[in-house]
Amino acid sequence: MIVCHCRGISDTDIHAAIDWMRAADPRTVITPGKVYRALGTAADCGGCLPLFLDTMRSNDNMPVPAGLRRLRRDTNEGSPTCKATARSSTT
Repeated sequence: MIVCHCRGISDTDIHAAIDWMRAADPRTVITPGKVYRALGTAADCGGCLPLFLDTMRSNDNMPVPAGLRRLRRDTNEGSPTCKATARSSTT
């Protein structure tokens, strides 16, 4: 099925790019931009992005690796508020 008519990208192309990226680096965070770059192109009009994202989400290799899922939460828990953020919220 064609997902992006502007660039001629199919669901098979998207799945192949995700599988290739996950095989190359199991810890990589896969984004639509990375998929487009892996396919040698970039988004054009953006009309395909909802279907593009649904296609990405349906791939078995898409979930964030278990070791990275809590990474952001672990680094922020118990840490003091950023001084810049605290300063801007008081003004």
